[in-house]
Amino acid sequence: MPYIPGERRSLMLRMPWLFPSLLVTRSRTRTAASWRTPISCIILAVLFLSSSWAASSDAAQKALHIFFVDVEGGQATLFVTPAGQSLLIDTGWPGNDGRDADRIVAAAKNAGIRKIDYVVITHFHTDHVGGLPQLAARIPIGTVIDHGDNRESTDTPTVQGWQAYQELLAAKKFKRLTVKPGDSLPISSTSVDGLQATVVSADGAVIDHPLPGAGQENASCTNAEAYPTDQTENVRSVGTLITFGTLRILDLGDLTRDKEMELVCPRNKLGAIDIYIVSHHGWSQSSSPALLNAIAPRVAIMDNGAKKGGTPSVWDIIEKSPRLENLWQLHYSDEGGAAHNVAAEFIANPEGPDAGNYLELTAWPNGRFDVWNPRTAKGIHYPAR
Repeated sequence: MPYIPGERRSLMLRMPWLFPSLLVTRSRTRTAASWRTPISCIILAVLFLSSSWAASSDAAQKALHIFFVDVEGGQATLFVTPAGQSLLIDTGWPGNDGRDADRIVAAAKNAGIRKIDYVVITHFHTDHVGGLPQLAARIPIGTVIDHGDNRESTDTPTVQGWQAYQELLAAKKFKRLTVKPGDSLPISSTSVDGLQATVVSADGAVIDHPLPGAGQENASCTNAEAYPTDQTENVRSVGTLITFGTLRILDLGDLTRDKEMELVCPRNKLGAIDIYIVSHHGWSQSSSPALLNAIAPRVAIMDNGAKKGGTPSVWDIIEKSPRLENLWQLHYSDEGGAAHNVAAEFIANPEGPDAGNYLELTAWPNGRFDVWNPRTAKGIHYPAR
């Protein structure tokens, strides 16, 4: 289907009586909406269409766009700010004739950008850093941000991904920036309504103090399970809390449950989150009950593959989190089966051959946001709260 700009989709989602076929319900039942379109509503819509469209176009100029690119069980999440700056979190897999790099470049083209200003490599596992050489060959990259050197020297694919990264640095394909907890990513804006990106975990460490507005005691820590210390690159993931006006978005890469506990126990250092980019593709090494009850997201988006991620126990934890309105998935999870997948309207790639479909989120500084599924040409508007 043709790409529909965010401002036009926003008008569709905020005027459902005019575009009844483009919506799904926001209820936890996740069934398709049935709308009726009274003639009076259409008349009212036409009367106010011009002013609404103008307001929508103005709002679009202040919108943050996020593309959840399908890299089949890896991660590649592209943020494009109102000023046109871009931040990509991870680059997907290597190989596959450049499949993941091509999909990222297609998302960049949809967003109207010709360069990726910043790439965060959360850690050096191949499903996160593997696509970087192919991506760098297709689109200019400004700076790559990482947690420091690879520490997992016994895993061959991880070592290969690290070595390929070093070769790109030696060839001066981009600049390198290493971050630690508490740092702000350089994409951060000084504007009150601008984007702020704060590192909350990196290289096995987490922030020492609660973020502004956080610090509440977490009752879920009482009698919580004690998790073993992870020995892989996962524990070193760069985790980022992104704020855009009042909106709060959390991406922890593949950070494991032992480090999650340090972020939310005994006090919640992160605070409540609007959008949770589900850690570790929905695998059981991450997304503990203590974390989900602490951050209590309104919406969760899982970058799982058909055969990777979407573990039923994690799916249940997310679904039971106290404020959840909807969970969205990049793929139908074979492991989850009928009982542990959301309705088809909330899945970018349903059962069957992978089509590379993505999800897109458009957000505004006042806290409202839309999630759009291009496969179904439907979406949901989430009002500010």
